[in-house]
Amino acid sequence: MVAASVLGVSTTASAYQATFQELGTPLRDVTFVVVDLETTGTNAKEGGITEIGAVKVRGGEVLGEFQSLVNPGQPVPAFIARLTGITNAMVATAPDIALVLPSFLEFARDTVLVAHNAPFDVGFLKAMCARLDYEWPGFDVVDTVPLARRLVTRDEAPNHKLSTLARLFHASVSPDHRALADARATVDVLHALFDRLAPMGITHLEDLATAADPVPPEVRRKRHLADDLPDAPGVYLFRGPGDEVLYVGTSVNIRKRVRSYFTAAEKRKRITEMVRIAERVTPVACATPLEAQVRELRLITEHAPRYNRRSKFPERHSWVRLTDEAYPRLSVVGGVVAGAAHIGPFVSRRTAQEAVHALHDALDLRQCTARIPLVSKNPGSPCALAGMGRCSAPCMATQAPDTSYAQVADAAHRALTGDPGPVVRALSDRIATLAHQERYEEAGEVTRRLRAFVSGAHRAQKLAPLAACAELVAARPSGIGDAPGKPGGWEVVVIKHGRLAATDVSAPGANPLPLVSALRTTAEHVEPPVPPAPAAHPEETDLLIAWLDSPGVRLVHLSDTWACPVRAAGAHADLAWASDRVRVEMAVS
Repeated sequence: MVAASVLGVSTTASAYQATFQELGTPLRDVTFVVVDLETTGTNAKEGGITEIGAVKVRGGEVLGEFQSLVNPGQPVPAFIARLTGITNAMVATAPDIALVLPSFLEFARDTVLVAHNAPFDVGFLKAMCARLDYEWPGFDVVDTVPLARRLVTRDEAPNHKLSTLARLFHASVSPDHRALADARATVDVLHALFDRLAPMGITHLEDLATAADPVPPEVRRKRHLADDLPDAPGVYLFRGPGDEVLYVGTSVNIRKRVRSYFTAAEKRKRITEMVRIAERVTPVACATPLEAQVRELRLITEHAPRYNRRSKFPERHSWVRLTDEAYPRLSVVGGVVAGAAHIGPFVSRRTAQEAVHALHDALDLRQCTARIPLVSKNPGSPCALAGMGRCSAPCMATQAPDTSYAQVADAAHRALTGDPGPVVRALSDRIATLAHQERYEEAGEVTRRLRAFVSGAHRAQKLAPLAACAELVAARPSGIGDAPGKPGGWEVVVIKHGRLAATDVSAPGANPLPLVSALRTTAEHVEPPVPPAPAAHPEETDLLIAWLDSPGVRLVHLSDTWACPVRAAGAHADLAWASDRVRVEMAVS
């Protein structure tokens, strides 16, 4: 059983020593086979190979050479013969490619192929393998042309031809369009390029894949920040000169993800700016990707890193509340109170206001902000809405309570906490009418309001049951689908009031019940919140709900009822009713 991982409890991380495999393979330990071909033309599908030359090197030392003329099975064009010196008479008695290719593949087995303009040479080798029905070994390939373009400036050399680079780097052999000589020259060019790559932090085979990328040198030199990071799911924190947190991210493989920030794969300007500032990266290994996502969210909320854009200020979320008054009204608020109906939270006050407009479009709720007694001693002045029949004007009730407004308030309460169907149908009819009248901008505005209301109601109805549940324990098989871990174990999650309190993965084949008991015992204590607001960042609870909805999840323990209304806002989340009404209206017209 893996040691329990409890969120919310400060623990001292143990030191992590990366293995050589995790750090990558140093270039000095890689065996390269530098290959060059002479051919009858440039088309690999139609042409043939006339000569193969190759040099095997490791750590700067030559381990062996391979050279053979090849009968291409077709005439050598005159201009090729003049260029290479290889004539039809020379290849007439040479072995066929069917005899030479297996020998070369054996010579190059378990090595990294290198060529100058590798797509040409490798393309011919692959074509010959396909022609002879050989399986291509899937070599890693290094092309010296893009490396030279990245490292050799126009001031140093007018072009990046092999002959030009050989002169620049004082190669021991001058290329002459014969395979072995060109391969030997390419070896010297390769080693000279490696000498230029080392100061840029490119010292491992894995670095070569992105060595030719247009990455600023000051960014590439920081690749070493990823060297000691673990190959495990978790969170990583980029820290600045004052140890301040610049950026928080998460990944299923911390080291590989952090390495990508120093390559051309990272195209966000603000993140490139962040990498220039960063001094170190702190990893937080996690038992599961779910724990990593939750920790990322909490760390972003705690540190508010300037280069993160999401989830930094949960206190700015807005709710829509039906006020607790004699004649309730809708109000956009920053928090929830017990006993009141709420929907949300919304990511912005503007979106919350759109949901309020949607309810006002469908229900005759008052829109004034004054507190109105049940029976007024001094009647107020009816507003324009009352004149249009959109409000029963409870401010004018001087003899008895306005019972008609109570019915409107009850309908609003049901729409917020239960079935929003009447609101959806009313606004769907309005959208259909506006579309029929070709008032598309107004129809779009009503649609945005309806979507804001439905999404806010749906979110509150999802959050509320989990926020009210004191403890929920669930598990799913590990190693199946996107579930982490090895097959045969169980990913166990303890949730309290919508907050992740503990999680871990049991060992394959082990009884998971002792892990469940340990996690429940050591889980974080969580104070009950005021539903529908959970005891965590709403996005954290959203993550937990998504995990609970994933395939294979099984409930292990439940302290309270966990259910959503049968006729809930989720049934209208796709606005299918509104779409159907528009289609019917347009078909009739």
